[in-house]
Amino acid sequence: MLTGAGVSAESGVPTFREAQTGLWEKYDPLELATPEAFARDPELVWRWYRWRRDLVARAEPNAGHRALAELQSLVPRLTLVTQNVDGMHQRAGSQGVIEFHGNLFSDRCAAEHRIVRTSEDDRVPTCPDCGSYARPGVVWFGEAIPEDALHASFAAAADCDVFLSVGTSSLVYPAAGLADIAREAGAVTIEVNPNPTDQSESFTASLRGNAGTVLPQLVESLAH
Repeated sequence: MLTGAGVSAESGVPTFREAQTGLWEKYDPLELATPEAFARDPELVWRWYRWRRDLVARAEPNAGHRALAELQSLVPRLTLVTQNVDGMHQRAGSQGVIEFHGNLFSDRCAAEHRIVRTSEDDRVPTCPDCGSYARPGVVWFGEAIPEDALHASFAAAADCDVFLSVGTSSLVYPAAGLADIAREAGAVTIEVNPNPTDQSESFTASLRGNAGTVLPQLVESLAH
């Protein structure tokens, strides 16, 4: 299963570009979410990410998130891959979530590329071990998806019976390629989205509607 921004949008979590409001309207997110931007002005990048963290922290998982957590208890195996960085699936109770683009609430050493604990008091936090700057634990433009996330998600897609694509445009690769892998392996592929995407015709079936409406109905039908 693959989820995208549409799932969390129902919780009021703005999409990447929608987050550019208020003081941040004059900034292009492409100029803030890159290694080059962090090297140029780490304090500015951190101010933006702390602002985003505050936006997400005030939101709550919705019926779609909760339905997926319940679905995990109803089927023998469910691998949940998300393009979202907000941690909403975990807050709703989903286990073993594969985060393609990292997590907004984790910090990573910019030099050693590993997750570290930092102090929120620092304008630009530092790695407690090597003293280098720490950065948000997300995948920035121009960076590769973590190899462990790629391998685990590709393997799951190649070995699934049913593949769900929920709240995503199915345009951004390599995540969009998971449906192709599942399809080639003989799986039933289902798209859940309020509007058709460029890939809709490739799916076995398309369920039109928001995740918060469609997924609880799907789970209820399986539970009975």
